[in-house]
Amino acid sequence: MSSLLALSNSLADTVEQAGSAVVAINAGKRISASGIHWRNRIIVSSDESLGRYDEITATLSDKSTVPVSLLGHDPSTDIAVFQLENVDIPVAQIGDAAKLKVGHLVLGLARSSEGDLRAAMGTVSVVSGAWRSMSGGNIDQFIRPDITLYPGFAGGPLVDAAGYVVGMNTSGRRGTALTIPTSTVERVVNQLLTKGHISRGYLGVGMQPVRLPNNLKNLLNLHTTTGVIVVNVEPSGPADNAGVLLGDVLVTFDHVAVSDTGDVLALLNHSDRIGKTVKVQVVRGGALVELDVVVGERPVE
Repeated sequence: MSSLLALSNSLADTVEQAGSAVVAINAGKRISASGIHWRNRIIVSSDESLGRYDEITATLSDKSTVPVSLLGHDPSTDIAVFQLENVDIPVAQIGDAAKLKVGHLVLGLARSSEGDLRAAMGTVSVVSGAWRSMSGGNIDQFIRPDITLYPGFAGGPLVDAAGYVVGMNTSGRRGTALTIPTSTVERVVNQLLTKGHISRGYLGVGMQPVRLPNNLKNLLNLHTTTGVIVVNVEPSGPADNAGVLLGDVLVTFDHVAVSDTGDVLALLNHSDRIGKTVKVQVVRGGALVELDVVVGERPVE
């Protein structure tokens, strides 16, 4: 047998094995995405690709269609979690996305609403550090596989050459493929199963960016050209209780410099800060003031 044929057979076997844990998630008659049987009777899929959660069903590898129920979803990381009732199917083998390198061979898997398994092959084209989505979600790694996300591929797994799921595929800008790494999916699944929502920190202030005058920067030895001015303070909120005043300009949060509202929100998105006291520095009346703020939990909308 030639080496090329052996590789082809090996890839087909990998697709078949990993694909047994891939389902189609159907939202009505015209909306379909793929899903991953992540844990026993727990399925993850793409929140953005579905958009609605009434009459949700899953199409399995045997082409049967069964009802599923939504357990929670997080638009900021594009993850939706579903409960699969009274059906036993193979569970995905979860791998470690941190081991991916540029050039590694990967497979994108999907299942059509009719139950057919689909695959796309490519390589990992970009791997870098943590990033924040346009919706404010904290993603542990930036992974861009060089694969085509055909219709229905979003929500399906990215599989490495050993057959392990290393993330969930989703669409980036201009239809490019991005992969949410397994560590991020696992973190979101744990929170949604525990609370039904994603916990995020909360200060209870309205903010907007503001430029700092050069003479003030030099006087206070600040290393940023902008800060975040407080334009509203919620009575009895975390910031109010800490003594934050209207017109204060926030320049550091938990020893990290902040220059716009996105910086503050990204720091608050770490649920491990909820209930903890963090130091913030504000410019008030031309002086630098340090305050201790106990981070609250953002109310569920």
